[in-house]
Amino acid sequence: MPAHPGASTRIDTRYEKEAKAMKKEGHPDYHFITVVMTDGTEYQTRSTYGKPGDRLVLDIDPKVHPAWTGGEGKSLDRGGRVSRFKDKFKGFV
Repeated sequence: MPAHPGASTRIDTRYEKEAKAMKKEGHPDYHFITVVMTDGTEYQTRSTYGKPGDRLVLDIDPKVHPAWTGGEGKSLDRGGRVSRFKDKFKGFV
């Protein structure tokens, strides 16, 4: 049933094809690259990085970085701001 009286239920395929047509200049060039993890393992993935066949060598990766592994970051303060702050306000409770 039409949405309102007088509306056509026929789909105009000419406009449908134009709406689905994609412009070539608007899409990035995806190609395969090799990603090298910090432990030396490699895998291939599609990317817009570099040229086809390039290698992306990572300095950090999800296998070892505390942001992904849930490890604790330790702050080593050797007489810096934190120590000075604690010394200044150690009697304040």
